[in-house]
Amino acid sequence: MKIDLEPYFREYEALAAAADEVFRKVREQYADCVTCHTGCADCCHALFDLTLIEALYINRRFREHFPEEGRADLLEKANRADRKTYKLKREAYKDLRDGRRNEEQILRDMAAHKVRCPLLNDRNLCDLYDFRPITCRFYGIPTAINGRAHTCGLSRFKSGEPYPTVHLEKIQKRLYDLSARLVSDIGSRYPKLSELLVPLSMALLTRYDDAYLGIGEESGAEERDE
Repeated sequence: MKIDLEPYFREYEALAAAADEVFRKVREQYADCVTCHTGCADCCHALFDLTLIEALYINRRFREHFPEEGRADLLEKANRADRKTYKLKREAYKDLRDGRRNEEQILRDMAAHKVRCPLLNDRNLCDLYDFRPITCRFYGIPTAINGRAHTCGLSRFKSGEPYPTVHLEKIQKRLYDLSARLVSDIGSRYPKLSELLVPLSMALLTRYDDAYLGIGEESGAEERDE
């Protein structure tokens, strides 16, 4: 079944463009605080997950811009990053389950871990920069999620000072809503697919075919008699 994802991607790109505009305005207003520059890759080692619409978008643009024979190196880097991310998440889950760390401690500790993004090349540049996730577009200016503030450690924003702050949970809700509408529109057998969160490495590695999206005939289903 051929699904036209481009209408959903255009909505996602509108959100990404709005994110770029917010970043531009904050950078313009606080030029002495925002220290982002070409070759700075601090944000390219941060741990974060993608919603379904973002994962589909990144996967599509990756496959469009890298011919099949040119993907091997990037996919190997994605494999390494994904194994490391999985190990960190598994340890965090066990610690939470066994009461060794609470959720706040786990989130703080996870934020301290560094995993190199597979799209970061040897020149410290993003190989898919124009299509990078929305989280990447906000990095470098003040953000908050569920009341927890965050600012890039390389920036010059001062603790306790009032600054324009991006509340990421609002952005996340819009991405979830767009993902949910997509899943509903394609008639997926997996309605909770829209709640899926994956690291960028997994988004590159995954084959988002009909079986994955839960459309068409179920795999292994018996043919009905004519």
